[in-house]
Amino acid sequence: MKLLALFLATLFLVSCKGKPEEEAAPEAKTSAPPSGPIVIIETSMGPIKAQLHEKTAPLSVDNFLSYVDESFYDNTIFHRVMPDFMIQGGGFEIPGSTPKEKMSRAAIRNESKKTRKNTRGTLAMARTSDPNSATNQFYINVKDNPDLDFPNNGGGYAVFGEVIEGMEVVDQIKKVKTHAAPMLNLDGNLYQVATAANVPVEPVFIKSIRRAAPDQ
Repeated sequence: MKLLALFLATLFLVSCKGKPEEEAAPEAKTSAPPSGPIVIIETSMGPIKAQLHEKTAPLSVDNFLSYVDESFYDNTIFHRVMPDFMIQGGGFEIPGSTPKEKMSRAAIRNESKKTRKNTRGTLAMARTSDPNSATNQFYINVKDNPDLDFPNNGGGYAVFGEVIEGMEVVDQIKKVKTHAAPMLNLDGNLYQVATAANVPVEPVFIKSIRRAAPDQ
């Protein structure tokens, strides 16, 4: 299982001019709203709509959409749920009674140096301790997690999107009961059984992830 070791663009403060003898007061600035493809994550607990950050995380977005377009995420699960941290999914299915890791394509380069921050509601790439090991798994931050941002000991966790509707669904998922449970993890092309923590007792399914229609 991929392990998490634990973006908003940098805000520039500018001062507005006042009387010479007055201290200049900071001018309110707002970040430009993100633009990019929108996807609908249909879960067994309700839909989540997310906008992808194609300008700041182009490799991660292209990679994620390649899995989306081949219906890779259909009937996968959120296999790791931590109520004060994040919910992670996209890499395991349940063909029987034990979650089984799906085969992925090659890993992508880590883009965390230029992505937005790991703030509540953002989607980011899950990976191993190798910064350049992200493939198909992703997570949604349920709170601000600055420890996951670049540089994080040489490489942070690349944020590639954010929830724009359905954060209440994310908050419901984070509350599910979890336990330690066996999982079938890939080691190269072979499977090995390992016990994982924070696995939902009742599976939380990702029924599908699809690009949103223009009217959605």
